[in-house]
Amino acid sequence: MQSLIEGAPDAGENPTEERRRNRRGTRRVLIVLATVVALVLGGIVAFVGYLGYRVNDNITQEDFLPENRPPVTAPDGTDVPETGIGTNFLVLGADTRPGDAGRSDVIVLVHVPEDASTVQMIHFPRDLWVDIPGRGKDKINAAYAYGREPLLVATMEQLLGIRIHHVARTDFEGFQRMTDAVGGVRVYAEEGGSDGIVEGWNDLDGEQALAFVRERYTLSEGDISRGRRQLAFIKALFLKATSPENITNPLAVARFADAATENLVVDQGLSIRAMTDYAVSLRDIRGGDVVFATAPFSGFGTSPGGASIDVVDEEKMAELGEALRTDTMDEYLDVFVTP
Repeated sequence: MQSLIEGAPDAGENPTEERRRNRRGTRRVLIVLATVVALVLGGIVAFVGYLGYRVNDNITQEDFLPENRPPVTAPDGTDVPETGIGTNFLVLGADTRPGDAGRSDVIVLVHVPEDASTVQMIHFPRDLWVDIPGRGKDKINAAYAYGREPLLVATMEQLLGIRIHHVARTDFEGFQRMTDAVGGVRVYAEEGGSDGIVEGWNDLDGEQALAFVRERYTLSEGDISRGRRQLAFIKALFLKATSPENITNPLAVARFADAATENLVVDQGLSIRAMTDYAVSLRDIRGGDVVFATAPFSGFGTSPGGASIDVVDEEKMAELGEALRTDTMDEYLDVFVTP
C-alpha cells in the first residue's frame, strides 16, 4: 500500500535502502538548485557582457585634451596639481542641424567632489567674452570652432585656473534618445516658450525634450535662459535614469546605456572601467544632491565687431575657480547662486 507521505518507504522496507533513497533525493534537489543558479548567473553574466560590448562598441575615444599641456597657474602664481581635489568633467553638446557644424551649443563644467556627495554643474554661455589662447578675445564658443575640444579645454583652464580631467561630447539627438529610453522626463521650466512648454512642470518625451533644450529665441534672456533649461533637463534625465524603476530593470538599463553611448565621444583617458567606477561612486546621489548654476557674468555687451556678448564677472569667476580648486563648491554656490 502506498504511504500517505510521498517518498516514504513502504512498511518492511530495508532502512539502508531508505537512507540511499533519501540521499538520492537530496542529490537531485541540489542538482536542480545548482542548475537554476547557474542559469540565473549565466544570464546575468551574459547580460552584463552584452551591455559592456554594446557600450564599448558605441563609445569613441579621441584626443580631446591638449598635447604638452602647460601647468595650470592659480591667480596667486602657484601651479595647480594635475589631480587636484575632486574631478572636473567638461561636457559638450553639439547641435547637428544643418548649418550648425563645428559649434558646441552646450558647454557644462561638471565638478564631482572628492567624497562624491554631490554633482555640481556650471553652464558656460556660448557668448561669454573670454581670452582664447593664441586667438585673443572672442566668444567662448569660438574656441571650439577654432580648435575643437583641445582649445576649448585650454581656454577653460586659463579662465578658471583649474585642471580639466575629462571631456565628453554628445549631440542633441542623443538627448532625445536618452529621454525616450527612460520613458520620458519631468522638467521644471522657469518660463514658457513657442515650443509648447508651459511655466512650471512639464512631462516631456524625446521629441519634446529636443525642442526644450534647443529653444532660445523666445526666451527672456536668450542663450542664458536656454542654458538654465538645459541644466534643468540634464538633472531631470539623470534622476530619471537612476530612479528605482529604471535602475532595477535590466532592459531599461540596457536601453538607456545604448542610447547614452550611441554617439558619445570621450577623451582617451576615460575608459569604460573609469566610467563604471565614477557611476558606482555616485550611486547614492539624489535630487537635492544635483545642483547647477550659470558661470558668473556681469551683463550684456557688444564686441568690437558688433556681436552680442556676455561680459565676464572677473571677481566672481576667480571665486568660482578657487572653489573648484579647493573642492569648496558648496560654499560658492551658497553665496553666489540664488535658489
